[in-house]
Amino acid sequence: MYLYKVNNQNQIEDIREKPFKKEKEIQDLCETNLQQMLGLRFVKSEFRINNFRIDTLAFDDETSAFVIIEYKNTKNFSVVDQGYAYLAAMLNHKADFILEYNENHERPLKRDDVDWSQSKVIFISPVFTVYQKQSIHFKDLPIELWEVKRYENDLIQLNQMKADGVSESIKTISQQSETIQEVSKEIKVFSEEDHLADKPFDIVEIYQQLKEFILNLDDHISIKPTKLYIAFTSNKRNFVDILLLKSGLKVWVNMKKGELDDPEERMRDVSETGHWGNGDYEVFIKDDEHIEYIMGLIKQSYEKNK
Repeated sequence: MYLYKVNNQNQIEDIREKPFKKEKEIQDLCETNLQQMLGLRFVKSEFRINNFRIDTLAFDDETSAFVIIEYKNTKNFSVVDQGYAYLAAMLNHKADFILEYNENHERPLKRDDVDWSQSKVIFISPVFTVYQKQSIHFKDLPIELWEVKRYENDLIQLNQMKADGVSESIKTISQQSETIQEVSKEIKVFSEEDHLADKPFDIVEIYQQLKEFILNLDDHISIKPTKLYIAFTSNKRNFVDILLLKSGLKVWVNMKKGELDDPEERMRDVSETGHWGNGDYEVFIKDDEHIEYIMGLIKQSYEKNK
């Protein structure tokens, strides 16, 4: 990718990369802006557990899970081996992670408040090798690679490395690694296919209509399957969550009570009741009779949260 700036004569000038000199520079930048960059809650810097030193310990409020973040400014490391080693250490010392969270936040966590199955490791580096990128070509790998670059004029670029067309499970190589085998028993990475499996064709069809509409709102919208639902995010914030059931879809739009313009009153107020998705509004869809109207409500949430 090439970056330019336009001068007063409408001519473009190169914006050159300004490489990070040390990993600590990347760490300080990310920890200061963790919520905005990755949508995570900061817990602890340089967290030591067993024989490991975790660069940044974070917590994902969306999945109720811990996230381990490691920063690299070199190419010589194995993301799979190191990632699973950290996850194994975490699963063997759960109480220490909860204690560390409670010492740094006013609202305490209990053991049952954490969904350990949604834990993951994030590697952040200015560059990843072809081998490292190929190593994440598994559909259920609890490891993410994020490339960060710094440029002149105080510009920062953050981009997640994603593997296209992945279908193989990490469990296919689990016999070669006892650590992978043990971690995979407790941690599960959910996919869109997990939510679509065994659902009636007409329900999947309605979901695909909503999905197409949502993705057409913006080129930068991301799909984030979680254990409970499929979230659609813009700028790291959920604006709509969808749960596929055999009888229909449950849709939550992420707006507070009183913010949504819903003249037909099709959304149910769930601000005072327990529910899974984000926001105070929920609707159940069993056919496409009112789907265009509901799409308009989703668009309101997108505009509010983008």
